[in-house]
Amino acid sequence: MTVDSIREGMVIDHIAAGKAMELYRLLGLAEAPCPVAVIQRVQSRRMGRKDIIKIDGDFPVDIDVLGYVDPDATVNIIRDGRVAEKKPLALPEKLCGVLLCRNPRCITSTERALPSVFRLSDPVSRSYRCLYCEAEAERIK
Repeated sequence: MTVDSIREGMVIDHIAAGKAMELYRLLGLAEAPCPVAVIQRVQSRRMGRKDIIKIDGDFPVDIDVLGYVDPDATVNIIRDGRVAEKKPLALPEKLCGVLLCRNPRCITSTERALPSVFRLSDPVSRSYRCLYCEAEAERIK
């Protein structure tokens, strides 16, 4: 299989195997006006198997979503066909509009215009709690 290199854009590499389509959905890449390549379960010396997403063009990507789904992934910004910048990922302290509160009595369940906001409650277990009602978020598998 051959996937061409890109001149301008972004490569999200070292994604845990099987997580690329989840990132594709959460990042809204289906609406991207530029070519997007999703490569799944390729060989990796470091990881065994990994996924890769290549975005060939200028499309804004929410780094917090990337950090939430896979903080061990790497983000390379490509300019003129070369890696111009590497963006570090980490678990975000706060997530807005990514998760939905599962508490039916939470204000976000009744006030649909109010964005869901979750804060990192435990970095070791990677758990988040709703800012409004303190309910624990279900972890994306």
